Amino acid sequence: MKGFIFDLDGTVYLGDRMMEGAAETIGALRARGDRVVFLSNKPIATRQSYVDKLNKMGIPTTLNDVLNSSQIVAQYLQKHMKPGERAFVIGEQPIFDELTDHGITMTEDSEQAEYIVLSWDRQFTYDKLNLLYQAAIRGAIIVASNPDATCPLDGGQIPDTGTFIAALQAATNKPIDLVIGKPSLIAAEAAVAHLGLSFEDCYMVGDRLETDIKMGNDAGMKSVLVLTGVGTREMAAATDSPPHFILPSIKEIVSLP
Repeated sequence: MKGFIFDLDGTVYLGDRMMEGAAETIGALRARGDRVVFLSNKPIATRQSYVDKLNKMGIPTTLNDVLNSSQIVAQYLQKHMKPGERAFVIGEQPIFDELTDHGITMTEDSEQAEYIVLSWDRQFTYDKLNLLYQAAIRGAIIVASNPDATCPLDGGQIPDTGTFIAALQAATNKPIDLVIGKPSLIAAEAAVAHLGLSFEDCYMVGDRLETDIKMGNDAGMKSVLVLTGVGTREMAAATDSPPHFILPSIKEIVSLP
C-alpha cells in the first residue's frame, strides 16, 4: 500500500479546469488499494469548497480527504497556545472559520495578541503591514499559513501570502517565527498521519519545487513534480532539492514504481 499526497492548484486542476486524466488517475490509485489525501496551501478557500469542487469534477471526495494550511494552523495553535492566550488574524474568512471551529481564541486588537496569524489577504494594506511590524517588534509570535509567493490560475499567477512575509521580513530584518504550510515538516507530518503510513511509503505530488517538492524531500517521501503548474524541468535542474520524478501531468502517476 502506498500513500499519495496531492497538491491541488496546478496539479489536479488549474482554476476551474481539471487536468486531463486526473479523475481516472485518482480512481485507479484508490481501486488498487492506495491511499489519497489532498493537501493545499491555499488559505482563502474552505476545505468544503475543495470537496464540492472535486466532486463536481468527477473525483469522489469527502471532507476527510482534504487538508489545507488553515486547518493545520488551527491544529498547531490548539497544541501550543496556553490558556488565556489570543490570536490576531490577517487573512480572509475561511481561516477565521477554521480557527473558530478549532476553538482558537481570537482578538481584534493586535496589541493584545500573543500570536499573529498571517495568511493570504486580498485586502492587505499598509495599515495591516504596520500592525504586523509593531506586533513582531514587541515579541508576538508570527505564524504564517503558507510561504507561496504566488498562486497559479488558469492564464497566470497572482500574489500570495509569501509576498506579505517578505515585506515583514524586510522591515524587521529577520525571519518570521513559523510557516505552517508546505514545505514545513508540520504539514508533512499532518498529511502522513492522516494517511496512516510512514514517510517512506508516501509520494508527494505537486507543481512547486519550493513547497511540494522540498517538503517531500525534506520529510523522506518520494517527490513528484508535475509540469502543469509553476515548476519546469529547467527549474528542477537548477534547484538544490530536485524531485525524484518529473512527469508531464498527473495522469502518469499510476506508472510510478
